Amino acid sequence: MPTLRDVACRSAHQSSGLTQVRRPGSKAMRKLKKDRIREDRIHNEAIVDAGPDEQAMSWYYYLETKISFPSQAMCVAAKPVSPLRKGESAEVVRMAPENACMHEMFVQICWRGRKIAVPLSQLDAIDPDELTKEAIGDWHYWISQGYLL
Repeated sequence: MPTLRDVACRSAHQSSGLTQVRRPGSKAMRKLKKDRIREDRIHNEAIVDAGPDEQAMSWYYYLETKISFPSQAMCVAAKPVSPLRKGESAEVVRMAPENACMHEMFVQICWRGRKIAVPLSQLDAIDPDELTKEAIGDWHYWISQGYLL
């Protein structure tokens, strides 16, 4: 449930087409220093002219076209919606179905003989190609800045 502070931050950023929420005390991903090159790439390639309601699908297709699948990834942060623990690795086989990615980007992994969806924000690629590294880095940066879909 969003707090009044969350709503105030969300309202302040809606004029820019972005939704940004800062949660005090959140240790999931620390805020990175503003990166103008990355910001420009995100706005020109990932979300382009997408309005707030279209940003999720813009991100989805950006990530789907730039990330090489299958690939190996390491869990860098435990999440309540995922069984992965920090330090565990898994094979990432594809983006999760579109309808699962409306508020967070999920990828499908092979884990203990099953295919499950986990948040991309908790994974970092192991020995990725340049496009994969850039795309995952862009998503991590977006999340670290406090932006939401």
